[in-house]
Amino acid sequence: MKTRHFLLASLATATLAVLSTAPALAQHRPIRLIVPYAAGGPIDVTARIVAERVKDSLGTVIIDNKPGAGGNIGADAVAKAAPDGLTIGIAATATNAVNPWLYSKMPFNAATDFAPITQMVRVPNVLVMNTETAQRLKISTLPELIAYAKANPGKLNYGSGGNGSAGHLAGEMFKQQAGIFAVHIPYNGGNPAQLALLSGQVDFNFDNLATAAPNIRSGKLKAIAVTTAQPSSALPGVPPVAATLKGFAIDTWWGLVAPAGTPHDVVAKLNQAFVAALNAPETKARFANLLAEPVANTPEQFGAFMKSELAKYEKVVKATGAKVD
Repeated sequence: MKTRHFLLASLATATLAVLSTAPALAQHRPIRLIVPYAAGGPIDVTARIVAERVKDSLGTVIIDNKPGAGGNIGADAVAKAAPDGLTIGIAATATNAVNPWLYSKMPFNAATDFAPITQMVRVPNVLVMNTETAQRLKISTLPELIAYAKANPGKLNYGSGGNGSAGHLAGEMFKQQAGIFAVHIPYNGGNPAQLALLSGQVDFNFDNLATAAPNIRSGKLKAIAVTTAQPSSALPGVPPVAATLKGFAIDTWWGLVAPAGTPHDVVAKLNQAFVAALNAPETKARFANLLAEPVANTPEQFGAFMKSELAKYEKVVKATGAKVD
């Protein structure tokens, strides 16, 4: 009996020791992935694709949409979650690079409140013109657009989804580097801005490629240049802005982060699982349908990238004077 009691006690002690030292990810509890935007958008769709692919390595990953305040509500929920690997979230261009300079008060610190896991996606933006407008002004290339703007100061305008939007910031960055002037016309969202371009109310827009692609394919919009540093496979034959304006690069990206303080081994396990998911041929094929390019990298690489983006957008946002109070 004494031997039996001793064995049972030893087994119980060993079990408790394993449970107390096991990382959070091994406790068979679902992981919550907070998406700071509404369901159905490209960020939400890609998050669900990778969540499905990691279920064998990480278990169930539940998508929790928390939209609002330009993504700040959801990002703040990630920042303030327990750093145990059971709550992770999406960091995006807006939440972690633009909003810190656009909003007068931020509920989180983009530079210190997150532990990078991996970048997920890069989506090119594209400079587009109404095809009829481009033909009327005899503009088919970026150098021709710049030349027309310099020869006709103040005659061009461009639309965006609002002050501080990606389209607005890309437009201002373009104007600065090209040395031209064009009137910015903000609209209440990307769709009204695109409708204004299609109807000829504005001359050009910087639009998300996924949004602009159907009208480019139909011939209603003319793609002048992509905003990624390199040409995009999604738009063969369309050069990057950087081919004319050296160093120009501004695109839409998002990736995975955990709350700051999440143990390194937990971050490493998350990185391993999600990088494998992003590199899977099936994932690449599904992302291609969204005109999105998977980007899988190390936590250190993603962290350095976000830091550089934060510094880049500080200059761009301050130059525009845009503010959201």
